[in-house]
Amino acid sequence: MSVAPVEIERPESAESSRPVAEPDVPWVTLVHNDPVNLMSYVQYVFQSYFGYSKDKAHKLMLDVHHKGRAVVSSGSREEMERDVQAMHGYGLWATLTQDRG
Repeated sequence: MSVAPVEIERPESAESSRPVAEPDVPWVTLVHNDPVNLMSYVQYVFQSYFGYSKDKAHKLMLDVHHKGRAVVSSGSREEMERDVQAMHGYGLWATLTQDRG
């Protein structure tokens, strides 16, 4: 299942009066800090689900703990919806958003 590009209205020009398609902006999965899950468990989830190394999973877990959230994956909207649902299945608080840079 694919998502069609979003069409943006542009001022008319001599070349074309058709709307121009904006490229699909990547989506990201954010995992948020919560008062329930242990840091070691969050690290375990990142290693087991995403296949991250112990060091990368540890760094992301610390970002969640100290910064309140961390981007743990990026890709298409459908992929990020899958990752968010997986994080919910592990009991983590996760959301998806478009990565605006």
